[in-house]
Amino acid sequence: MEGTGHHHHHPRRGARLRHRAGHVVRPHGHEPADRVDAAMEASRDGMRTLWISLAVLGATTAVQAVIVALSGSVALLGDTVHNAADALTAVPLGIAFVLGRRAADRRYTYGYGRAEDLAGIVIVATIAASAVVAAWTAFDRLLHPRDVGHLWAVAAAAVAGFAGNEWVARYRIRTGRRIGSAALVADGLHARADGFTSLAVLLGAGGAALGWRAADPVVGLLITVAILVVLWDAARQVCRRLMDAVDPALVDAAHTALRSVEGVLGTGQVRMRWIGHSLRAEAEIVVAPELTVVEAHRLAVAAEHALLHAVPRLTAVTVHTDHPAPDGDPHAELAHHGRTAAPGG
Repeated sequence: MEGTGHHHHHPRRGARLRHRAGHVVRPHGHEPADRVDAAMEASRDGMRTLWISLAVLGATTAVQAVIVALSGSVALLGDTVHNAADALTAVPLGIAFVLGRRAADRRYTYGYGRAEDLAGIVIVATIAASAVVAAWTAFDRLLHPRDVGHLWAVAAAAVAGFAGNEWVARYRIRTGRRIGSAALVADGLHARADGFTSLAVLLGAGGAALGWRAADPVVGLLITVAILVVLWDAARQVCRRLMDAVDPALVDAAHTALRSVEGVLGTGQVRMRWIGHSLRAEAEIVVAPELTVVEAHRLAVAAEHALLHAVPRLTAVTVHTDHPAPDGDPHAELAHHGRTAAPGG
């Protein structure tokens, strides 16, 4: 809505009181350094999650390796190698978190947060490779059945593999959602897929104990389907992030916050995008035409302040002030550049 937006009048006194009360309860700063500190803290949370989950998966792999040596189980060997390789997906994501801490420069003016999205692609590719390996192993065992010894030990190792991967999955997904990292959520979903492969070993061992030699490969094929479901979910999240998708509820919250600022007559376009696990926004507000530049700027700062309170993970906002134009669109001279309006609130 450029220049001629519908005026939205809302009660603002209560909003201001709530806002001030929020400052008393949870004081915070909006200086660039404060926002950098918040981003750094999120990266530290992500790195801590990666290190702890790497240790858990490493311990799980070590336990499974011992039982592989005792039982000679090819299925468990495959799962052990798989878990070891999957633990290493923490490496590209860890590199992305470290890169994301670097300050913006003249070449990367938005910083290095997009490295997380590239790490997400690597993780999705690894999940896809996991599905291929699981399917190939299952077909191979259908064609070449094998007996497995020490079935109880194999079953115990499979349970350990599932428990370790599921714990890591929940931890990574919870942290990823809290700090806004789609790549870390995808890595958590990857760990969940690996837990499914461990269950395949468990169910296969159970079938073998009952004398059904085809149990392991049949269950392996079913688990491949489960991994493909996880792959679809992870790929969808990562691709949406690459396409700058945001939750529409955040845009609605932004419009509501902007309209609650005293002096804002309406809102125009509001755009948001993720840079790593931080949000950036661009917003347009409609103000009275008789305001001075200083007064309009003061309103823009108040609008930015309101957005930083209303939208989680938002670290930077650019606010453009507009005004009602009864004599025509003040942006008409930009029309030949193909300027189009985004959906408003």
